[in-house]
Amino acid sequence: MPKNKNKSGFRFKKDLTQKILNLFSDNPATLYNYKQISAKLNIKDLSQRKLINEILYDLEFDEMIEAKGRGQYKGIKSSSSQEIVGKISFTQRGAAYVITDQLEDDVFIHQRNTGQAFNNDSVQVQLKTHGGKLEGEVVSIVERAKHEFVGTIDISANAVFVRPDDSKMPVDFFIERGHLKGAKNGEKVIVKFLTWPQRVKSPFGAVVERLGASGSMDVEMHSILAEFGFPFKFPNEVTVESEKIKEADYKVEVKNRRDFRDVLTFTIDPHDAKDFDDALSYKELKNGNIEVGIHIADVSHYVQPNTELDKEAYSRGNSVYLVDRVIPMLPEILSNKLCSLRPEETKLTFSAVFELDKEAKVVNEWFGKTIIYSDKRFAYEDAQAIIEGKVQDEYFGDVILTMDKYAKSLRKRRMSTGALEIESQEVRFNLDEQGNPLGIILKVSKDANKLIEEFMLLANRRVATFIGKPEPNKLVIPFLYRTHDQPNEEKIADLKIFLDQFGYKIQHVKGKPISFALNKVMEEAKAKDELHIIGPMVIRSMSKALYETDNIGHYGLAFDYYSHFTSPIRRYADLLVHRVLFEKLNNRNYYGSKELDAQCKHISATEKEASSAERASTKYMQVKFMSDKIGQSFEGKVTGVTDFGLFVELNETKCEGLIHVSTLQGNFSLNDKTKRLESYQTGESFHLGQAINVVVKNTDIFKKQIDLELTK
Repeated sequence: MPKNKNKSGFRFKKDLTQKILNLFSDNPATLYNYKQISAKLNIKDLSQRKLINEILYDLEFDEMIEAKGRGQYKGIKSSSSQEIVGKISFTQRGAAYVITDQLEDDVFIHQRNTGQAFNNDSVQVQLKTHGGKLEGEVVSIVERAKHEFVGTIDISANAVFVRPDDSKMPVDFFIERGHLKGAKNGEKVIVKFLTWPQRVKSPFGAVVERLGASGSMDVEMHSILAEFGFPFKFPNEVTVESEKIKEADYKVEVKNRRDFRDVLTFTIDPHDAKDFDDALSYKELKNGNIEVGIHIADVSHYVQPNTELDKEAYSRGNSVYLVDRVIPMLPEILSNKLCSLRPEETKLTFSAVFELDKEAKVVNEWFGKTIIYSDKRFAYEDAQAIIEGKVQDEYFGDVILTMDKYAKSLRKRRMSTGALEIESQEVRFNLDEQGNPLGIILKVSKDANKLIEEFMLLANRRVATFIGKPEPNKLVIPFLYRTHDQPNEEKIADLKIFLDQFGYKIQHVKGKPISFALNKVMEEAKAKDELHIIGPMVIRSMSKALYETDNIGHYGLAFDYYSHFTSPIRRYADLLVHRVLFEKLNNRNYYGSKELDAQCKHISATEKEASSAERASTKYMQVKFMSDKIGQSFEGKVTGVTDFGLFVELNETKCEGLIHVSTLQGNFSLNDKTKRLESYQTGESFHLGQAINVVVKNTDIFKKQIDLELTK
């Protein structure tokens, strides 16, 4: 009996010691005596309070705490309480994580410890342990990610606030009435951050622009653009500069360019496209080979470095494609007219020209400035009809069929080397004249799309190889590559769990990279009409493609060298590639080589923001489309499982909504190992891929959220 009592006492002392250490660790700057510690730990028993004194003595002796006089002690700063700098990312519930290069894992920040940070700010964080786990506390703001935010005005009798649209913004902005700029209650506005005094709950802001009444299509789209840092109109100086640009004098230009105007040339683009970046030319050679020209709009001829036009294009980084509109990187006079390779017009181009043998292997290649005349413009649907034999075309039919055959040979060879066959289904909306959604269309990539894709990939790869591949006795010049790293094992492990819920297995092919197994999964998903769910999850398991000067190759495409050369109207990266290539062809060093690293980081960031804006516009349109379907029942599949609920994609509309955990019968919690939401009371569980019936309970345009409940 005494023996067991000693064991129990030992465990109690050990547990109490850990609690005391945690207290010092969580409050490294605070002095405590044994009475204060007793109060903090709610210990009233006299013998236990004496035990605290003994523990404090032992901890001081072991140099885990230090005495500060009169029985007071302070924690000793250890490696776990060091300070790090990183980017803070908030969750919708107010907590946050800090991503830093200084640590392998992200650092959790409790809602009470986020300080005065906004989402994506660069912050200084003090690390500490809480309950044995590493956490952090924001101690200062290193750099604000942005100073202007989009939100909705909320005017009451006592105060005025702006509620940010971004659900990851942890606070509202307090607006003094003198800083309203005439904005009315409920209006969307852009608010500028002014200051955030200590011990004040809300930051102070000022309205700098009124966007209009919340709920209208234009206002909501402009709000999305502003939220992600994209202006919806060009500065006046850019507009003035672009209007002064004159169309090229083709009689002069042809003297310094290779003339393709007599070679059969055409474009294939979406039916609603206005900016035509690329055209293909086709010519049969006497030796039985063919010559294919990939002709790209020569934007670099019109957009000169360090002009206002160039600075604005760089700032935007790329065009942004929202559901109902395009926000171009370049003013329309350039993107839709001067640079656009429109049918039956002469245009300046920068070209990659290849001689291909009957196996679609490159025999010869040539890069340089050209001049073309586009004979015909095809929509993807037109070219697809020719490929499928539904339409006969006397002049272009055989050409498109031949190029389709060559494209399929290129694709087959690419797949055989381990390229990922990412074939996603895009959700598009059929809109009325006012831009309201009438229905949903699933866009699937067909042979005509793949024809263009393969020849663009060929040009991009060969340009990057031409510039980046080392040659004897020659230095490799600085260049910007489109890189894609190999997937990490942790993400693949998570993908396996996800796929298992849908009934798919990643079956490794002996001696082959994992891409072969993933391609097999996506083939099966396509056959089951689940590619729109499985494809994006496979993509998410991959590393993100980036622009970098350090070439690591492109894993997804299985290319050792890859760049972006084919879309300079809508991507600044391609414009930079044109400039570097032109200098190399003329045996000159590119004048902006020292800036390429910083430019790569910037355009990678703008690409990410553009993708976020595009997703936000799609989500907004989905919510708008479902707003008149409240009370209706739908069949769906679980596409996300979290501790706060289930994300469900509706089979009929392809819209995604949330079943909040609070609406489920019983107490549910997330099982991290199985990724299931489980109730220990009822034994019921939910998993990814599960088919369920739901009813639409509510739609919230402001939150861009569809609320669902299980059908009873």
